Amino acid sequence: MENKFLIFGVIFLIALLTIAVVVKLNRLEQISNEDLSKYSSEKIPQECRLPQGQDLQSWKEHLGHHQNTLYCLDYYK
Repeated sequence: MENKFLIFGVIFLIALLTIAVVVKLNRLEQISNEDLSKYSSEKIPQECRLPQGQDLQSWKEHLGHHQNTLYCLDYYK
């Protein structure tokens, strides 16, 4: 009987930890999306705005490869 309580307790703790990790990861993703939204604002010229779904680092690298968009990197400091 004690073994059943121990097993259920361990399962409960694993489920609780799993839920906590999922909630934490979801919150980190929300913060990341909020941070990235500032690079899509109206204050930045259209050709300099971070496209939706684009990784910030690769976008900066892309902008740096083009002479006509080098000035855009000033918005990402």
